[in-house]
Amino acid sequence: MLLFSLSCTEDFEEINTNPNSPEAIGPQFLLSNVISVAADENTYDQGFRLANYLAQFAASVEFERIDRYEMGSNAQYWNQNFRLLNDIRSIQTNPATNEAYNAVADIMKCYLFSQLTDMWGDIPYSEALKASDGLYSPKYDTQEFVYTNPEIGILATLKKASETLASTTNGIQGDMMFNNDLVKWRRFANSLRFRYLLRISKRLTNFSEMQALVDQNDMMQGNSDNAVVPYLASAPNQWPMSQSALGLYQEHRMTLTVDSVLKAWNDPRQAVLYKPTQQSVINGNPQFKGLQNGLNRETINERGIQLNDISLFGAVFRDVPNGVDGQFMQYAELQFALAEAVARGYIQGDMKAYYEKGVRASFAYWKVPVPSDYFQRANVSLDTGNALTKILTQKWLALINNGHEAWFNVRRTGIPALKPGPDNLNEGRYPVRYLYPESEQAVNKSNYDEAAARMGGDNINSKVWWEK
Repeated sequence: MLLFSLSCTEDFEEINTNPNSPEAIGPQFLLSNVISVAADENTYDQGFRLANYLAQFAASVEFERIDRYEMGSNAQYWNQNFRLLNDIRSIQTNPATNEAYNAVADIMKCYLFSQLTDMWGDIPYSEALKASDGLYSPKYDTQEFVYTNPEIGILATLKKASETLASTTNGIQGDMMFNNDLVKWRRFANSLRFRYLLRISKRLTNFSEMQALVDQNDMMQGNSDNAVVPYLASAPNQWPMSQSALGLYQEHRMTLTVDSVLKAWNDPRQAVLYKPTQQSVINGNPQFKGLQNGLNRETINERGIQLNDISLFGAVFRDVPNGVDGQFMQYAELQFALAEAVARGYIQGDMKAYYEKGVRASFAYWKVPVPSDYFQRANVSLDTGNALTKILTQKWLALINNGHEAWFNVRRTGIPALKPGPDNLNEGRYPVRYLYPESEQAVNKSNYDEAAARMGGDNINSKVWWEK
């Protein structure tokens, strides 16, 4: 009897531990969930279904009112990012974690917080994720604090994560993006730092950190370093649009904006990103044709626009379940960022070389050969003027379907010069943020009120710190 009692006592903690609780789940499984969910959400719901309208890669034919700037709060993304951030907290407090997991988790944490602040502005940051400590109403930190605080800001955290990954002897598992390669994670961290330094560059006077990243040459080295998660040819991880209703796919049309740019470049990527119109194919003369953004159904009808003579998105976005990747960042984006930084005088380097590497990387990503005369074409060559516009327009195209990144860049630079459509619901203004979720007004009202007042009002035209 005594032996039995001792045995029960020794096993009590194990028996009464919930195997499904976060602390009982290995960090590798939590990491897999964070990467896969974040990549899928960024690329599908946020990228294809929302941001492609804001960046004018897609035009709606009827139902997607975001094309007319009925923005709303996008509360689902706010809530999901904070759920993923709680998963990251579970990784970092897990008994089985190590400094490599901690560093990788920090990189993903910085990415998710950057999404939140770039889409909403001031956000809960320093006091976020502390409900388990009894803090249910976190203050909103300014965007400047979120990015630049020297101890816990995004830029400082990414730098520390990179340094940890350069020296650690630990490893990780569960990484379907880089196959547990910490060198690639380090390059991703440093590339994100450059992205964010350029994001806030209007607010900087010292660009030495950008130059140091260039001099260290420890950012993405090619498309093999792309921060992307491949979709699969079979269930359960197929590209969601390949499995969605046909009507949802047909709601997304090629825009006049992207049509005019690709035709000006005579760019063969057009045939991958979009399809010739059904009518032109029937007529035996395949042609691409875009639709103006921001039209309602009545205007489309009044203008006599035939939707079977407007291009749909390409086969990779519909007909092939693994035709695209879940995206965070590509090498092409980094090269265009470097070219822009040289053009603006932030760093030293070969602007033209960076630009051409970016273009070639984008072509290679879409598996399209670069035409032999491409860089001699007047609308492409940097030798014929308007270098910054050409760099930023190529960067814009390379960001198609990559969440809201193209929108962030348009907001920061004004390039391309996107114009609201005639039936827009924002008085002819281009929107710069989402509304805070209504739940914040209900459960965190005093901090919400303070943040909204500080930003100039909780509306879609209140610019965030790095835009001003």
